[in-house]
Amino acid sequence: MERKNLLLVGAGGHARSCINIIEQFDEYNIVGLIGLPEQLNTSVSGYRVIGTDSDLSLFINKYQYAFVTVGQIKSSETRSLLFKKINQIGFSVPLIISKLAYVAPDAVINQGTIVMHGVIINSGSKIGSNCIINTNALIEHDVNVGNSVHVSTGAIINGSAVVGDNTFLGSGSIVKQGIKIGNECFVGMGTRVVRDLVNGEKLVTE
Repeated sequence: MERKNLLLVGAGGHARSCINIIEQFDEYNIVGLIGLPEQLNTSVSGYRVIGTDSDLSLFINKYQYAFVTVGQIKSSETRSLLFKKINQIGFSVPLIISKLAYVAPDAVINQGTIVMHGVIINSGSKIGSNCIINTNALIEHDVNVGNSVHVSTGAIINGSAVVGDNTFLGSGSIVKQGIKIGNECFVGMGTRVVRDLVNGEKLVTE
């Protein structure tokens, strides 16, 4: 099977993790990365930065597929804008799932999301578009995760919980079953979420 040419949009540390997972497959050939102007002609894990955000529309005639490889901590704004831009330009945006992850057959995961090594996504769960489900995260049964959410390393979302769009769950955080977390929330590293959070709420364990 001929590999599909894939353009990566983002040239920082998260891009290296994404590359590691994409290289597991025979499906995609990484043709280069889109980065900041000062990153032009540098390399990330052996792949050259061949353009900036303003060049994206120039590549649509050469490459069909693009994927956002910018990380997300304090805000999802950059990832969300880039995801919207590559869709508007007309790129096809794949779903990337590590071979070392487990995803239940009836779980639903949308385009532009990456599921990283050691992740478990259990039965009935739904994951939105443009999410990062990071290393060793556990998403239990019937969880609903919105769009542009980052579930960080080792985070646990227990059964039937809901996580709104553009929210960040820090490493090792634990969400109690049935909890509802609003849009654009921030949950700090190691924090236990035992009550509902309204839109924009920040919850941090000192």
